[in-house]
Amino acid sequence: MEYGFLFFILILAAVSLFIYGIYLFSQNYKEKKDFKKRLEVIEDAKESDFEEKDIQRENRLLNFLGSLGKFLAPKKEGNISEMRRFFIRAGYRNPRTLPLFFGLKVFLALLFFGGALIAKLFLWEKITPIFLTYFSVLLIILGFYMPNLWLKLRISSRKENIQRGLPDALDLMVVCVEAGTGLDAALNRTAEEMKKTNSFLAEELGLVNLEIRAGMSRQEALKNLAWRTNLEDISNLTTLLIQTEKFGTSIAQALRVHSDFMRTKRFQRAEEIAQKMPVKLLFPLALFILPMFLLITLGPVMFIFKKYLSFK
Repeated sequence: MEYGFLFFILILAAVSLFIYGIYLFSQNYKEKKDFKKRLEVIEDAKESDFEEKDIQRENRLLNFLGSLGKFLAPKKEGNISEMRRFFIRAGYRNPRTLPLFFGLKVFLALLFFGGALIAKLFLWEKITPIFLTYFSVLLIILGFYMPNLWLKLRISSRKENIQRGLPDALDLMVVCVEAGTGLDAALNRTAEEMKKTNSFLAEELGLVNLEIRAGMSRQEALKNLAWRTNLEDISNLTTLLIQTEKFGTSIAQALRVHSDFMRTKRFQRAEEIAQKMPVKLLFPLALFILPMFLLITLGPVMFIFKKYLSFK
């Protein structure tokens, strides 16, 4: 047995035992803390504590990732706020998301490292220790940064869905406002109607209604909507609504004009995508269709020339 492989096995075992020890320590500390809380609360609250304990047992993997991520999550408030902003824009508002995210990063890195060792077992003689080292480092980096890539894709997909459903939501708001309802009621009705077609936009409009009901001013709730979505069209809409409320102009007329503008903008965006299609199709044509076309058309000619030259 090679010393390089034994070295990797020992490293994997040491890291696994260290992580498992951290998990046992956190679970022990958490159980003691929960026991003290159950002694302080009344009898009625004990049942809910036991139900939470059952849920935690069912989600042991999530608890393990969360306890692992607590030691790796950023401690500075600025870094925490930055990460939470990304999670909110991706649609995750649970406070446990931050430690679960970093726990998942470490878990995937160790999982990919274990995959490299398994590959060494099946391909014993073909993989050298140097190649295994570089390959393991590459897999660890890939597993560690894969959640970041997934988070960016999630944010991009969510923003695209909100962008697609915004003109329809504006039309519903125009209908509600022109029917005599207030802006808050129009937002609430639009959020309810958009649940079936665009759940992401409906969720954001629902949060605006919840913030207004909680006592926040409409301007602050609209600004938070623009901050959460990070979309230019949403920012323009919130600015329009704030200025309309500030200067006392007609909300229905302003929403109708902005709705027509959004319809035109969506049509122009579709035309832009359609005009880009010939340029995008040029590369597949050049790579796949053009070589086959040249082979079919020029192939017989080349055989004729070869036959003619060999005859000469």
